[in-house]
Amino acid sequence: MAYRITEARLDRDQAQRQRILDCALRRVAEGGFAALTMQALADDVGIATGSLYRHFRSKGELAAEVFASASQREVDALAAALRGPGSASERLRIGLEQFAARAWHSRLAFALIAEPVDPEVDEQRLLYREAYAELFIDLLQEGVAAGEFRLEQISLTAACLVGAIAEALVGLLSPPARAAREAGRPALELAQVSASLATFCLRAVGAEESTR
Repeated sequence: MAYRITEARLDRDQAQRQRILDCALRRVAEGGFAALTMQALADDVGIATGSLYRHFRSKGELAAEVFASASQREVDALAAALRGPGSASERLRIGLEQFAARAWHSRLAFALIAEPVDPEVDEQRLLYREAYAELFIDLLQEGVAAGEFRLEQISLTAACLVGAIAEALVGLLSPPARAAREAGRPALELAQVSASLATFCLRAVGAEESTR
């Protein structure tokens, strides 16, 4: 008789896979992707290292799924802000301020934006940059149609917004900058960062200065 995998076994496997991902996410939050080694993760989960490979073919595949899971939460949060109530200009400002605040308070943000990573994670990083750009494209099209934004190359402008946001935040989210904030020596306050970022991006799309 051929062996059949039971539903209970599938549930146990799924639960263990989720536990692996949860532990991997905590490890990345604490020390970045550099801290995500298969041996250390196996110790965290309480299983043999070889058991990890029943669920993930390689460390790169595991890291890519951790990245995708964490990044999707940020994409969803930004989407909710950009698709919420208010004018296109108001939603853009709110979305940028919320994104900056979430990054500021997250121990994952630097790893997601800028940490050197495995090729599989780099591939996911590009996909999620495109996902962010698509959100901005939708909002920019609304703003142009409503006469709020003055620009012609919407797709290019959306890509520029994604790049500007990442570049503006990466230094402020680096481990040394985080350590300085935690020690009470921040170079900038969150309010300054979010307001400057929002103002820059609104000017870049030709919005009116007063958007609050």
